[in-house]
Amino acid sequence: MRIGIVGLRHESNTFLSTPTDLRLWERLAGNDVRERWAGTHNEMGGFLAGLEAEGATAVPVYSALATPAGTITAGALDALTEELFCELELQGPYDGILAAAHGAAVSELHADADAHWLGRLRETVGADTPIVCTVDAHANLSQEMLDATDALISYRSNPHLDTHDRGLEAARLVVGAVRGEVRPTQVGAFPPVAINILQQGTTVEPCLQLYQLAEGLREEEGVLSVSICLGFPYADVPQMGTSFNVVTDGDPGLAARAVGRLAEHLVARRDQFLPEFVSPEEAVEKATDSPGPVCLLDMGDNVGGGSAGDGTTLASVVYLRGGPKTFIALFDPEGVAAAREAGAGSSIELEVGGKTDDLHGPPLPVRATVHSLHDGRWEESEVRHGGNPRFDMGDTAILETDGGLTVQLTSKRVAPFSLGQITSCGLDPAEFQILVAKGVHAPVPAYEPVCPTIIRVNTPGSTSADMLSLPFRHRRRPLFPFEDVV
Repeated sequence: MRIGIVGLRHESNTFLSTPTDLRLWERLAGNDVRERWAGTHNEMGGFLAGLEAEGATAVPVYSALATPAGTITAGALDALTEELFCELELQGPYDGILAAAHGAAVSELHADADAHWLGRLRETVGADTPIVCTVDAHANLSQEMLDATDALISYRSNPHLDTHDRGLEAARLVVGAVRGEVRPTQVGAFPPVAINILQQGTTVEPCLQLYQLAEGLREEEGVLSVSICLGFPYADVPQMGTSFNVVTDGDPGLAARAVGRLAEHLVARRDQFLPEFVSPEEAVEKATDSPGPVCLLDMGDNVGGGSAGDGTTLASVVYLRGGPKTFIALFDPEGVAAAREAGAGSSIELEVGGKTDDLHGPPLPVRATVHSLHDGRWEESEVRHGGNPRFDMGDTAILETDGGLTVQLTSKRVAPFSLGQITSCGLDPAEFQILVAKGVHAPVPAYEPVCPTIIRVNTPGSTSADMLSLPFRHRRRPLFPFEDVV
């Protein structure tokens, strides 16, 4: 039994002006895919381990991955898909396919980029070859994605700590389908509700009851998989919103009843998903008076949601008030170059951050000492959001300002999913009163062990937690919370 493994994963923030071109992608084929992902906590690692456990032959075909950012350029998507399908032809034939998509990819020509390449995958391998696909819990699911696959499985946790397990689940399901032991049949539901990013934690209310309902449905006879796609609110596309998908063993009626229960639960309790916000000034004041270190989650500049990574709102509040001692990372290649030219130990005056656009705060003028310079690479051994063990910030500089602010300038955008972002530069998180992490839920597993207090902050930016403030043009209507629904 030969099972092909393909992956093309990107979370596209259409509110960010910087597009995702081909230079930003990690692209691997053949055995390089195995070397990159085998033994990791990622779903691709789960594919490989699961197929080995089932006695099937894994055929790593292609993997393309880019940090969440702006819309994928048309040229980049064309190049990626041509590479994928060229490798697919070279390494075939296949008895089944395991595919890793994100579910919120948007290109300049395809608002539903995942449905685009998955549809082509279906056409290529034919209707009789089982395709089982994993997607991120933030997928904006579409019927076209379901039509292109035999089974679609989303992560069950946010932060995403179960990616490897979902890879194992997908491997078992595709092998069962190839052997004829099960006949995957799936039905989706697309209620007119978008869950605010602030309310998307899966282990706390209001999401907790929804996930408990899904867990109960998984125990029903004939149910093979139950998925909740929380939705990615920073992709301005018609399919944006929360959705559900149930896979059964040849019983579409059972699948329809199950997704209907999930959709009814969400719509009936939609008001419980409305958030309350904390302003930057309130957050810094509270953090100053709380046991430290305090993690301030910079929701408007959420790198894991495709934001710029150079937002200065919280840095400005701390710097202007002269403390408390705070760490913040900013994507600023120009600043890194200036620091390297000055050299470690030098005094320097420059404007940091705020260079991508005018959504995330203006550049912050600082007087600082270049504390140290680094290559920005490290590996994470613990299970962290997304399961990726390797991180690369590019050339990195640590600046210590006279305003109580320690600024890490990076030449690549990196989401703060690991404390290695701090410790790899010789810094001790315990030495700071405030640690700013540019995210919402994803950084929590890394920061919770060292931060007794975590505060989510309503900062401005392309990932603003206030969905009502974003300039949507293509979303479906009506859609709660923009309009009420029945």
